[in-house]
Amino acid sequence: MRIWSVHPRYLDRQALVACWRETLLAQAVLAGRTKGYTQHPQLQRFRATPEPLVTVGSYLAAIADEADARGYNFDRSRIDEPAATVSPIDVTIGQLDLEWAHLMAKLDVRNPDIAARWRGVERPDPHPSFRAVPGEVESWERARPAGT
Repeated sequence: MRIWSVHPRYLDRQALVACWRETLLAQAVLAGRTKGYTQHPQLQRFRATPEPLVTVGSYLAAIADEADARGYNFDRSRIDEPAATVSPIDVTIGQLDLEWAHLMAKLDVRNPDIAARWRGVERPDPHPSFRAVPGEVESWERARPAGT
């Protein structure tokens, strides 16, 4: 499961669709509708908020907004709490950097034209549900930077 911390504008079609599906799964886990993935580490950041379902709904709404901007049709009726505005979740700069490197490696192979478009970005903007703060890679992250 990869629930991206980077802004969805950087995601290619495959990553955007996968993020939508995986975050819908995360929403189902948080709502108690599934028994799988209940201990997935990326869910920690949503569970740590006062209202996890509202927070994941806000995250999904931003993904759907990006899909709309590209002319895709993501079914917003699948978002349990679609209209809420929540305080952003802190995400470390180290986490953003790790995800950026991960995404760029995927794009280099899967979609070189999109990789070339973003190559000049030193540090990506975070997803609208997140606020970048100083720090290393998040403790819940399973992928580790090279050399660690």
